[in-house]
Amino acid sequence: MADKEATVYIIDLGHSMGEKHSGRKESNLDFSMRYVWDKISTTVAASRKTWTIGVIGLRTDETNNTLDENGLEGYENISVLQEIGPMSMSALRELRSEIKVSKTKQGDAISAIVLASSMIEDFTKKLKYNRKIILVTDGKGAMDADSLDEVTEKLNDVGIELIVIGVDFDDPDYGFKEEDKPKLKKKNEEILSRLVSQCKKGVYGTMAQAVEELSVPRIKPVRPFKSYDGPLTLGDPETYPNAMSIAVERYFKTKLAHPPSASTVVVNNAPSRSQVDDGDEAIEDNGNGLGAVRQVRAYKVNDPDAPGGKRDVDFDSLERGYEYGRTVVPISDMDESITNLQTKKSFTILGFIPFSSYEPHLSMGEAGVIVAQKFNEKAELALSSLVNALYELQSYAVARYVNKDNQKPFLHLLIPDPKLESEADCLFDVPLPFAEDIRSYQFPPLDKVVTVEGTVLRTHRLLPTPDLSKAMSDLVDAMDLSKFGKDDDGNPTEYAPIDETYNPTIHRINQAIRHRAVHPEEPLQPPAEILLRFSKPPDELVDQVKKQIDILIKKADVKKVPPKVKGKRKRETVKPISGLDVDALLGQAKRTKIDPENAIPEFKQTLGAATEVKAIEEATKQMGDIVCTLIRESFADINYDRAAAHLGVMREELIALEEPDLYNNFLRDLKKKIYQKELDGDRMDMWRGKIIAGGLGLITDQELEVSSITEAEAKKFEK
Repeated sequence: MADKEATVYIIDLGHSMGEKHSGRKESNLDFSMRYVWDKISTTVAASRKTWTIGVIGLRTDETNNTLDENGLEGYENISVLQEIGPMSMSALRELRSEIKVSKTKQGDAISAIVLASSMIEDFTKKLKYNRKIILVTDGKGAMDADSLDEVTEKLNDVGIELIVIGVDFDDPDYGFKEEDKPKLKKKNEEILSRLVSQCKKGVYGTMAQAVEELSVPRIKPVRPFKSYDGPLTLGDPETYPNAMSIAVERYFKTKLAHPPSASTVVVNNAPSRSQVDDGDEAIEDNGNGLGAVRQVRAYKVNDPDAPGGKRDVDFDSLERGYEYGRTVVPISDMDESITNLQTKKSFTILGFIPFSSYEPHLSMGEAGVIVAQKFNEKAELALSSLVNALYELQSYAVARYVNKDNQKPFLHLLIPDPKLESEADCLFDVPLPFAEDIRSYQFPPLDKVVTVEGTVLRTHRLLPTPDLSKAMSDLVDAMDLSKFGKDDDGNPTEYAPIDETYNPTIHRINQAIRHRAVHPEEPLQPPAEILLRFSKPPDELVDQVKKQIDILIKKADVKKVPPKVKGKRKRETVKPISGLDVDALLGQAKRTKIDPENAIPEFKQTLGAATEVKAIEEATKQMGDIVCTLIRESFADINYDRAAAHLGVMREELIALEEPDLYNNFLRDLKKKIYQKELDGDRMDMWRGKIIAGGLGLITDQELEVSSITEAEAKKFEK
């Protein structure tokens, strides 16, 4: 079960929180709320009802709290903005409107802490909770420190962790000290620091450090999850009494993390918790102005006697169907149960393989750890014997794993670990890949060339020279990252340790969700630098290896590839072996006009002989006129296929010549003529049925990089 948490945020809203200090362009309140909003939005995104939040406003214009209502003094200008409870998106939006700078300077932070502890105690009772109070202030309000010891005793008795984060508070550990600090603020910092130090659980720091650490992704703590509880066997214990059977438990060692999944929602104006049928979908309002969309499916069959020729059928009366080519093969539940493999929950060792027979790159799945059953000394002794035997023989075990009855079986590799990484002897296991998961590629050797006759050549133009091999080796050594980093003492260490390498996809999406929840109208902030830290090599390393790169370029004789020449074919024109101009020998003049009766071959020949863009433009114009003529003179759709074929050749050839604009401009003009009925009547069937359906639309940048048309623009043009 997830941990229960009760957290109360005390936010200083005094008049001084509207000031700007330390060169910041935002007020002290806005600067502080960057930390608070991040924490609260993280709780909202988790969607756990057991993570509860309360919010208290300190130094507010009004007074709204139970202790003041009971007649106690010292609780003026303190308001409960939200009682302790689960935090939702609607509550977050309401809270945003309450957070604003007040006009008062009155309000005691110590009294606010007492109020927060009272709220937590009343809410949590004696139940098991993680209790926490977070105070955010600039320390410029008057504080009564007379009852400090009593407050500390109260916090320790209830088990509340006190976190005080101050705006521009002095923090020697972080290296920050505010110059020309007001006497009142200096005194308040001493009071709060003493209060935190007396608490059993307390944190005291400056807001600058807290805001700076927001960019560091927070790793979600995961509790051990038991995926298997049963015997680990070698042989069949039911048949052979000497077969091995050890009572074990399997837990996940690693688990694949996924980014938050998306939900389909719509803006809903219906009352809260209402349901509105909308054709095949149902919209359910969740109370924050957004409605969740549920898919509603209806199944129909042909029935001549039913209204409309179709009749509704229940889902339970349907059978599964599987595609076999273009045929749907139905199969009933009874027949399908016969084809399924009937399995029983088990973990059975099938055999053993030496360490040298297994390649580490084959481990592609989630790893698990196998330990002996709790409070079972016999199982602990047996598993320890198996683990040490495997380790001494340098062998792995291969086991068949079925976590539940009638589940798919998997082959797992069991890796021994005799107290090397864990406190007790255990086995690590990883799923073995299927044959279809492995791709074997054959590459020629780098140290020899084998000719067709079987001769082995050690010196060849395709083989690296000794100087080239040395240059490459020096470059690899110079780019070593294992000792490129620096630790706190300045000693060489690993540059990219695994615990500092974060998944940018998961954490970037989480950051974007938190920002959008608090600031729905503002643009997203750029990704945190820590997520992009290892996305490119460090500049110092690049400068360091520049010499080795230059040497490698020289030894490998690397030459720059000339840029593509616009208007030239990607494929070379086939020339006769003799090098003679066949057209000139036959007395044929260069073709300047394309014959409509033989348009496609002559269009290709004209483009093949073109040496200037002007000649390509002229040939395209003639081909376009022929296409328009075919459409105009077509009786019904008799010429549509010919026109589409001519248009397809034009499109293909102009893509090869990297001249997409010529085709796109013609197609725009053709669409205009068809829509305005300039080609002798209604020719929309040609446009929709042959051009759009035939994939003869605009040439986009996905087909040709030099095109200025995007996929979205092309789809909009087709509509």
